[in-house]
Amino acid sequence: MFPIRDHNPRGGFPVVTLCLIGLNVTIYFASLPITAEPAAYAAFLHDYALFPNRVSDGRGLLGLVSSMFVHGGFMHLAGNMLFLWIFGDNLEDSFGRIKFAAFYLLSGIGAGLIHVVAAPASGVPTVGASGAIAGVLGGYLLQFPRAKVDVLLIFVVFFRVFTVPAWVMLGLWFALQLLNGSASSAEEGGVAYWAHAGGFVVGFLLTLPYFLAKGGPGYWGATKGKPPHPEADYRFVKSQIPRVRRR
Repeated sequence: MFPIRDHNPRGGFPVVTLCLIGLNVTIYFASLPITAEPAAYAAFLHDYALFPNRVSDGRGLLGLVSSMFVHGGFMHLAGNMLFLWIFGDNLEDSFGRIKFAAFYLLSGIGAGLIHVVAAPASGVPTVGASGAIAGVLGGYLLQFPRAKVDVLLIFVVFFRVFTVPAWVMLGLWFALQLLNGSASSAEEGGVAYWAHAGGFVVGFLLTLPYFLAKGGPGYWGATKGKPPHPEADYRFVKSQIPRVRRR
């Protein structure tokens, strides 16, 4: 189950969101030739990935930032950029470009630090924008809990698009990170579930002052948890092309 779009149209051109997507995509394809050479790729990860054991020793702090722009595969990149595109533009509208850029970086750094706390002795390199994007999800949930999100459900050969409130989709996503994080070992590598969950909480907390300044629960009361503007309508329009029947 993953989102394909929300019904929350943006108010302005998402410059920062598109720049972040462009930077991630550019770095991925620029580094792609290196992945075919194990020694070169190991050196690349040594310089730009996040290593929890180094941060625990006070070294490799640059990795908290650089690792946000490195991905371990095309599907890893595509999934992260899809989430950023769907949810990032609305937070950029709310915060403004400079504040959103700072919010994104702080969420990613916070997610990385929580991953370090969860696995302080791990020497497994960690890469990906997931922690920063999890922060975007946390901020989105606080501001637009009842915004409509279209999710594609795939179950074996069953495909269907459902429209659900953001709090359902994002709440399930967060619960899965907690569940998987509790069932796996952060020391052994794999998916950094605690970074995801931590980034979500960091993004939620960073958005909290902004939310309270807008009226807090009173803001929810005024908007009913929905975007403060008309939602997008994706209903199909009946075609004007006449049908031709076979004889």
